[in-house]
Order: sequence, then C-alpha cells, then structure tokens
Amino acid sequence: MPIKVGMVSLGCSKNLVDSERMLYKLKKHGYKLVTEPGLADIAVVNTCGFIQSAKEEAIETILELGKLKEDGTLRKIVITGCLTERYREEAAELFPEADAVIGIGNNKDIVDVLDHVLANERYINFAPKLEAELTGERIISTLPFFSYLKIAEGCSNCCAYCAIPQIRGKFRSVPMEDVLSEARTLAENGVTELVVIAQDTSRYGEDLYGESKLPELLRELCKIDGLRWIRTLYCYPEKITDELLETIASEEKLVKYLEIPIQHCDGTLLKSMNRWGSEEELKNLFAHIREKIPNVVLRTTLITGFPGETEEQFNALAEFVQRVRFDRLGCFAYSREDGTKAADFPNQVDEETASHRADIIMEQQLLISCEKNQELLDAELDAVVEGFDRFGECWFGRTMLDAPDIDGKVFFTSEKPLEIGRYVRIRVTDTLDYDLIGEVIDYESSK
Repeated sequence: MPIKVGMVSLGCSKNLVDSERMLYKLKKHGYKLVTEPGLADIAVVNTCGFIQSAKEEAIETILELGKLKEDGTLRKIVITGCLTERYREEAAELFPEADAVIGIGNNKDIVDVLDHVLANERYINFAPKLEAELTGERIISTLPFFSYLKIAEGCSNCCAYCAIPQIRGKFRSVPMEDVLSEARTLAENGVTELVVIAQDTSRYGEDLYGESKLPELLRELCKIDGLRWIRTLYCYPEKITDELLETIASEEKLVKYLEIPIQHCDGTLLKSMNRWGSEEELKNLFAHIREKIPNVVLRTTLITGFPGETEEQFNALAEFVQRVRFDRLGCFAYSREDGTKAADFPNQVDEETASHRADIIMEQQLLISCEKNQELLDAELDAVVEGFDRFGECWFGRTMLDAPDIDGKVFFTSEKPLEIGRYVRIRVTDTLDYDLIGEVIDYESSK
C-alpha cells in the first residue's frame, strides 16, 4: 500500500508554487497524495515566516500535527519553507516533533528527505537558499482553470521592514523560455487564467537581460492558445513604465488590473523604509496609470505604525487614500521583525496604535469599496465560475475586477447548470461591501 503524504502550504501564492513542485515529485515517486494531514502517514508543512502572525500560524499548525503524531494518526512530520529557512537550527530545537527540518534549498530533494525520515533518521539540513529551484513540473492545487506563474525568486529591494531578502536570497529571474514553457504546459492542461507573481514582478529580467522584460514576457504569454485572463501582481511603483502600461492597455488577454504596493505616501517615511516616492509622485503615478488604462483596477497595500510615523503622517495617508480611491486595498499594522533594519529604528510605534490606524484605513476603504460597487449596478461583466453556494442557492465566481484569494466575489443566479471554469456574462443587480450580486445574461462571455 502506498505511503500517504499530506501537504500543508502556508503563506503566499509564491510559497504555494513551491508546494506544488514538491507534490509533483512525491507523486511521481509513488507516494499517494491526500488533502487532509489527518489522513496522511507523513505531513509536509511549507511554512511562512514573513511576519509575526504568519510565524504564529506556522507554529500552531506544527503543534497540532504533533498531537496527531502523538496519538498515532501521523507517522512523520517534515517542515520546510520560510520559517525554517529564517531560523534554521532554532526551528530544529523548537519543534522536536518534526522528523525533518529543512530549508528552501532542500525542497527540490523532498523525496530524499522522506527517505531519511522513513528510515527513522531525524534529518536536519539546510542547502544554500540560492539552490531553490526556479522552475519545475507541478501538481496544480488551485481550482483547475487557474494557476499562479512564478517568474522570479527572492528579492534585492531590501526594504527596511522586510526579511524576504535574508530568507529567500537575492532576486533571480526565471529565464523567459522556461516561463513560457511552463505557461504552455499549464494551458495545455486546461488552465485559462494565469496570475503572474514574484516578490517584484516589475523587476523581471533585469538580472538576466540587463533591463525589465516584463512587458515582453506578458506579450509572449498572450500568444499562448487557451489562455483568456492574465493578471499581474506585485509591480513596484518606480518600475511602472509606459511600455508596461501600453502593453496592458492593448493586449486583450491582459486583465486591466495592477497591484502596486506603495506602503505609505509620506516621503520621509518612504525614504526610511527604503522605498520610492513621495505623496505628489505617487498621486501623479496613479493619475497617469488611469489615463493610460481607462477603467483600470488599482490595488495597493499599506503599512501603518512604521517606526516614526506621527499622527500627522498617518492622517495624510488616510487623506491620500480618500483622494486616490483605490479599487482594492489591504492595510497592515507594522510588524517588528528580527534582523531587519527597521527593528532597530528609534520611535517604534506601539502595536495597539499601529493596529488601530490600520483599522481606520480599512474602515475608510470599506466605504470606498461600497461606493465603487454601487457604481457597477446594472453593469455587464465577464465572470468565471468557481462553484455553487448551496446555502445561498446560487453560483459564485470572480469578475475580471478581482484577483483570486485576495479580492471579492460575485454571486449570481443561472437558469442553466454551470461548470467550474466556465466564463459567462453577468449583469450586476445588487452589491455587498466587497462583493457583487448578479445574474447570468449570456453563457458565453465576451472574451
């Protein structure tokens, strides 16, 4: 009987791609994959260690799996990912229930790792992080019609609050031919929506080709048969070029959506963060983007409570959000992370104040979202079907306005049965805070 392996993938979509590559190797080697760790013989946990809340989630998950191991449900536990890469030997000591503790450079050798633990060895190993594989075959764990496409590993931006460079290493682009080959394989296997990701997608190609090749990559992706929606996340504001904007505006398959994390609008704080821009520069940038791409959906992320943030600077941020009126926005309280420059900055803002400020921004964005959704009443939009809500007795999915996992949904009625992954045309009949309500008016979307 084959040994059953369950994967727990925590954190971001970039981590999920790593998990999917490990799953492929395990299945190819003859392991049986199960979706619930409680049904597995071996649990592999791909941890996140980016901020405190992510670390706490990883620790809680490992401890829960440890209880399953104690009562005999699980035989072995393997932990990898950003938390183990960041803390290494400390993680090995902290989690005695783990049979293997490895770094991200070892993920490519996951089959060998399991060989060690099945031989009743406790395996502790940290290969160089720059050995983390940049590409490879995967088992898609998302809904079958969409997939993330990771085009680079690591980061070289060195923002003062961020531990990613020390965890994942320097920025390394995946060669374009490898990206396109992976995208073609995904399309051949039924993927119609690609979400292009990296820690900084706008830097793609600089290390390999001497300049950003993101616009060229996107144009090449648009040539692949079978793909319908291509969405780009994590573009840094200083890297937004007219070539990129014109590419998004002109290519039919490119969703008119840009995720541009800015973190703040105050020039002094941004300089302290080692980030680009000022309030005026950012305001002009977003106005320029909207001019170049009519009806573009703009998403950003913000940090409140960064060391030194005054009440006046926070109020300016709130006013900036009100003026720019982002379509999508996430705001997070600053997390003081060991090993980052900002951890040693003076004038640390207390956690309660930072969290309260983040709540204010999100309450403000809720009102903006409600108003923007109201503007969509009676609009006709393309949507992809993600499932059926048996409690609400309606279908649900996403329009082009929303990215998977991070944005809202559309709930809609249909006179006919639908299949997951089908693209339909809906009319918006009502709105919720972040979601839309509608009805199918055409069973073939306009594109």
